[in-house]
Amino acid sequence: MPKASKKTLTMRDIAEAANVSPATVSLVLNGKGDISSVTRARVLEAVAKLKYVPRSSKGGSDLSEKLRFLKIAKHGHTVNRDHSVFISDYIDGMSAEATRRNYSLEIVSFEGQPISAVVESLAGAPISGIIALGTELSEADVALIQGLGLPTVFIDTFYDVVDANFVDMNNEDAVYKVLSRFKEQGFERIGFVASHVSTTNFRLRQDAFFKNMARLGLKVAEHDVLSVESTYDGAYADTLDLLKDRIDLAECYFCTNDIIAYGFMRALKESGVRVPDDVCVIGFDNLPQSATSDPALTTIEVSKRKIGYLAVTVLDDLINALEPQPAVKIQVGAELVLRASHSKQTMKASATIARASARRKLPAE
Repeated sequence: MPKASKKTLTMRDIAEAANVSPATVSLVLNGKGDISSVTRARVLEAVAKLKYVPRSSKGGSDLSEKLRFLKIAKHGHTVNRDHSVFISDYIDGMSAEATRRNYSLEIVSFEGQPISAVVESLAGAPISGIIALGTELSEADVALIQGLGLPTVFIDTFYDVVDANFVDMNNEDAVYKVLSRFKEQGFERIGFVASHVSTTNFRLRQDAFFKNMARLGLKVAEHDVLSVESTYDGAYADTLDLLKDRIDLAECYFCTNDIIAYGFMRALKESGVRVPDDVCVIGFDNLPQSATSDPALTTIEVSKRKIGYLAVTVLDDLINALEPQPAVKIQVGAELVLRASHSKQTMKASATIARASARRKLPAE
């Protein structure tokens, strides 16, 4: 009896896995329709998990026209479900531009695997180029993937002196907008909620905080720079521990990203510290929950779709170049989305009194 052939995945399989209709899957994969960010993320997560490859828009099976997006989570502290929405935005931008340029886009997910496993999966793969999610990649990881010799673009990370192609947000510009806003409100004690989790963007934002504080003529107090874990639960727990130590809170804080800001604000609230009445907060990423959090979070918006689109544009140029090309490094600018968490009407004098009162309510050891 002949051996049964392996079933070819269809949009219906993706629809069942994501608990949506096949029509919704089609709209998501083609970048069309008014699909919510949560639904879109769920569909793209199913695509990555099942390793579904949409048929080429050319109608053929020319594997040389395939691009592969590597969703890499080395440790999962920053590439996880909390961030699936912004990763789906990257994919939206890539998918739309790949289709326009007659490529199919394949999404492959790696979770908790060594980079050597990622590299092995690429050796001899029938693809024209790679876009790699570099959020949790080290400089050495980038060099390993780049060393394969395939046209490659890294997104969501940036290394100045590495000979590779990067498309990332402009962290320094973004942090400058945050600190300028705080300064306009008259704040002098500006704090920073950093994370000890190692990612390039976290490091760039921390460097930008110190650089821009100096640029704006503002002083940094060592005790106003906090460090917490990067997941929601971790940021919440670490902030609670700091509050139990009765730390002297600054007037306002810039948080490394929105997830950290959510955990930070929850811990403040449970400890009797009001946002923004006692402490103002600004995050980074403009995740959908930021508009509905209590209070709504002021945050930085960077177009993830633009980054995805630019990554495909750079990759297409590399694929079609007739000779070796110099490394391309693109940084996309940011906008500050103003909401309630940074209330500019908070007066420094009343805030100081309120914070002192709030600290008296903090639980003792």
